[in-house]
Amino acid sequence: MPTSHLRRAAAIFRSAFLAWGALIVADGATALAGDFPSPKAPAPLAGSPAPDPFHELESKYLFGFTEGSDIGEQGEQSIELENTATFGKRGGRYSAVEQEIEYESVPTQYLGYELSAHATGHDIKTVDGLGDLSGVNFSGLSAEFRYLAIGRGPGAPIGLTFIAEPEWERIDGEDGTPTATFSNEFKIAADTELVPNHLFAAVNLSYTPEIGKPHDGDWERASEIGASAAPAYRLTPKVTVGGEVEYYRAYDGLALETFDGNALYVGPTLNIQFNSKVMLAAAVSTQVWGRAVGETHNLDLTDFERLHTNLKLEFEF
Repeated sequence: MPTSHLRRAAAIFRSAFLAWGALIVADGATALAGDFPSPKAPAPLAGSPAPDPFHELESKYLFGFTEGSDIGEQGEQSIELENTATFGKRGGRYSAVEQEIEYESVPTQYLGYELSAHATGHDIKTVDGLGDLSGVNFSGLSAEFRYLAIGRGPGAPIGLTFIAEPEWERIDGEDGTPTATFSNEFKIAADTELVPNHLFAAVNLSYTPEIGKPHDGDWERASEIGASAAPAYRLTPKVTVGGEVEYYRAYDGLALETFDGNALYVGPTLNIQFNSKVMLAAAVSTQVWGRAVGETHNLDLTDFERLHTNLKLEFEF
């Protein structure tokens, strides 16, 4: 047999021998693995129940504009992008969109806070009582402080949180003109689980005094009170849907001195918990009834808007 043929046969034999040896080693490793299961992936015990995918869910952003009582776990931090848009005034085209960038922290199990920067864009044309305007501006700063008075859990079916949200505005949120406005929304948020981890409900009560000075005017004082209620149902472990009802009353004066008008809103809500670190919440509310003092229209589009929406995207770290 030629030498080249011998060399080729030897190479084939060597390759086959190595492959056979590797197969024996792999079979032995598989057998050993079967005899000694990895501690990282223990075999499930026979008859043990499967884990419930409907784990406990934080309620803070389950209800749209209505807030839940939860403040988060101690030590949690997050960045939130929040977009609030309002549409519809009488007599023309009106839209105002506010974008907030928020840092949130929970330093203790009873106290959480947020720090926010705001930018606002307006598109206003031929609206009764407002000047035409179009543009985007840095509009102000705000903070939110949440104190958990009662944590919902065994022995406490209702959670209760007190909230204060001071804000400074350099651009009027309604008409887009320069201003120096200071406000503070005080809110009580309560919620409960009607069916554990599946059906939730919340109510809010709020009072917001405000003092502001237009760039070419005098100091003005106003206030607003509100109440809202919202149920939410968890369709899947990640998706919760619901609806809410909101009612607001506007006044001149910090202490609700002169009644200006009121509005009732209804609309759907959505919450998607993509994973333990990323959450999306959305809400849309339409004014279905209202009345401004001195007007005969069925809606109050002087003190309030026809439609408002809210979208939040949260990233925990």
